[in-house]
Amino acid sequence: MNPWHDLSPGKKAPEVVTALIEIPAGSKTKFELDKVSGLLKVDRVLYSSVHYPANYGFIPRTYCGDHDPLDILVLGQAQVYPLSIMRARPVGCMRMLDQGEMDDKVIAVHEDDPEMAHIHSIKDLAPHQLKEIRNFFEIYKGLENKKVEVEGFHDLPETLKIINEAFDLYKQERTNLLKQSESHHD
Repeated sequence: MNPWHDLSPGKKAPEVVTALIEIPAGSKTKFELDKVSGLLKVDRVLYSSVHYPANYGFIPRTYCGDHDPLDILVLGQAQVYPLSIMRARPVGCMRMLDQGEMDDKVIAVHEDDPEMAHIHSIKDLAPHQLKEIRNFFEIYKGLENKKVEVEGFHDLPETLKIINEAFDLYKQERTNLLKQSESHHD
């Protein structure tokens, strides 16, 4: 089973999506899905003295211009284990360029966390929380001499459009992605 291809993105997607968590909130270790095996691999320990500001992962059956599934940060009270499946309610997104490539980050809240029930828009989040998220992504690759540029935050309508585009691109590319995965197994 490969969570990228085999997990449902959620019955209510894009309003409520499945998030497969790769990295728990507070981690300095960057895990990422091995696209061939479907297992998690340790990509690296962050070079900077920062940690992930939220549970971080991806939305299954999405594909983006950076050749990865669509990234998602899931805010909530609890840190969860890698490979946890969460129901997440998108509230906005952060547009970002990573080494010159578009690398959008969906910002969502844990749908099953009562403390998050009142948050329906990125405007409902504390301004400082958004500053922390932005700051993390602006500096977390700095000591690796990699350039990341945050363009800004967008509210829900733009976010839903980005999610739907990632679903559509995945549907277009699914056959090729599965072939690539199978050819690497041999």
